[in-house]
Amino acid sequence: MTRKASDLFVACLEEEGIEYIFGVPGEENADFMLSLEDSRKIKFILTRHEQGAAFMAEVYGRLTGNPAGCLGTLGPGASNLITGVANANMDRAPMLVLTGQGSTKRLHKESHQVMDVVGMFEAVTKWAISIRNAETIPEIVRKAVRLARMEKPGAVHIELPEDLARQMTAEQPMVPRRFHRSVPEASVVRQAFELLMSARRPVILAGNGCVRKRASKELRAFCETTGIGVISTFMAKGCVDRDAPYCLYTVGLGTKDHSNLALDDADLVITLGFDMVEYNPALWNQQRDKRIIHADFLPAEIDQCYHPEIELIGDLAMMLKELNRLLATRAAPDFDLARQRQVRQNMGTEIEAHAQDDTEGSIRPQKALWDVREVMGPEDILLSDVGAHKMWIARHYHCHEPNTCLIPNGYCSMGFALPGAIAASLVHPNRRILAIAGDGGFLMNVQEMETAFRLQSRIVVLVWEDKGYGLISWKQQTEFKRHTDLSFTNPDWLLLAQSFGWHGHVCSQSRALKATLERAFAEPGPSLVVMPVDYRENPLLTARLGQISSRM
Repeated sequence: MTRKASDLFVACLEEEGIEYIFGVPGEENADFMLSLEDSRKIKFILTRHEQGAAFMAEVYGRLTGNPAGCLGTLGPGASNLITGVANANMDRAPMLVLTGQGSTKRLHKESHQVMDVVGMFEAVTKWAISIRNAETIPEIVRKAVRLARMEKPGAVHIELPEDLARQMTAEQPMVPRRFHRSVPEASVVRQAFELLMSARRPVILAGNGCVRKRASKELRAFCETTGIGVISTFMAKGCVDRDAPYCLYTVGLGTKDHSNLALDDADLVITLGFDMVEYNPALWNQQRDKRIIHADFLPAEIDQCYHPEIELIGDLAMMLKELNRLLATRAAPDFDLARQRQVRQNMGTEIEAHAQDDTEGSIRPQKALWDVREVMGPEDILLSDVGAHKMWIARHYHCHEPNTCLIPNGYCSMGFALPGAIAASLVHPNRRILAIAGDGGFLMNVQEMETAFRLQSRIVVLVWEDKGYGLISWKQQTEFKRHTDLSFTNPDWLLLAQSFGWHGHVCSQSRALKATLERAFAEPGPSLVVMPVDYRENPLLTARLGQISSRM
């Protein structure tokens, strides 16, 4: 039996268990789209911009561990995808990037909309390939999905030229076969265990790799036995329960915070699934004197301030499981964790400090996040855009479960939260999905409001309005004692919501925020809540963090 290459391509994606493809098609992938329309297993979600499609695919991948597709045509369609693709790749989200291309008969010369798309994507993916023979499609799709899922996960790009899509072929999809990841040698795990047993003040720095369900489960068991505190990067939130006595909250602000004091005090730092793109080791090991155990799916990046004594390379959950087995045969020593307990108490006090705020006209970030945590259940999902609000979310919003706070913190692209929330609602339609964005980041992908309305996504977007690029002004003010003009105007938010078919609310009273959010979550379809934010708190936080630093 022969069929079009585009039909085979879709059949291969079906065999891999691909559920969603998000995107904006063009002429050059018309054959693929017609083949996709006949699929009973894959749903195509039409978006209003390719960047939004990439962010949707990223969030699907982060929440499920399986890749979704994002699709664009050749030229501008492909280049529109690239920011979201780079974001997913650096945030370790599995993703398939599917682009069309002109006929191979014109790729050797100057031609309408033709550019080297594969070359463009090579810099921001794990692998990029152009199909040049229909017979190779099963192998290419199998390899692409395997690479996208393989630790550390990331984006893979496949280009299908329009004339290749029409080739006839008798090839069949390859059947996926899953394999267990490798584990480190038992002797190396034993060395790490003995180093741990000899420490007095060990601490764990948990990174993105720890939000995998199995790794989180084993980590919690390890901490229940040892009592060792866990400091999370932005993307590792929820790897341990925020209510656990060993949760030491989050680091990553670039200036010393309470949690950093536990790192300063430690005589052994165990990094688990740690991505250096999130938190530069020079910020916590400037003297290069920390003893470090590196446990991750890949070897440590070479860095003067990150030179581990022992590296445990392989499946993170299995490493932790083996350490837990060793702990069952030998009691953990009486570690000195007094500083860690003080760190948790001090940070907890700051988180609660503004719980009873009563302000009008604008709302402090701390109060907003206290109320957000109150209305969000343990399994509900918050997505943060990039901006000043992201810093406050990182510091003040903490989680019970993995993957319930999604923050882009590798590539850190603005415009992530709204399209990401749409994808989260597809994965978990029965959970509350809240996106928090600044007015700058929200308007970067505002067109996806139409997508959310069309899908009747049960999402709430909370916009923190300051009428400017607040994070940039904050950083400029801190470094130069002044900032450039970063102000802008905004639309009438209620009219904007109405025009897209959304429910809309503006809340400027802190005592009304919680009730407004509850009302928004109770409404059918998407809802927009706009909150004037009091960013006078930004320099106050900088000053307070400076005091923490000076006390050391």
